[in-house]
Amino acid sequence: MTIHNVKVFEPYPFAVGQKINITSGPRKGDWEVVAVDDKNVTLRCPVSHRQFTWRRFCYLVQEKDQEIWPVLE
Repeated sequence: MTIHNVKVFEPYPFAVGQKINITSGPRKGDWEVVAVDDKNVTLRCPVSHRQFTWRRFCYLVQEKDQEIWPVLE
C-alpha cells in the first residue's frame, strides 16, 4: 500500500433561496437556487430572471460573508 494525496469531491447540498456565484465554465456568474431534487437543481439569473434546470454539478470551494450579490459588471 502507498500513501497519496487524494482530493475528495461531494455534490453540494443546494437549498432553495441560496445565492451562489459560479466562478468559471459555461454557467459562470451569479445565480439563485429556486428548486432542488435528487438529480437536478434549478437556478435563476438575478438580472434576466431566466431559469435553467441542470443536473446537480457544483462543489463548494469557499464561503464568503458580506459579499455584494449580484455583481453587475
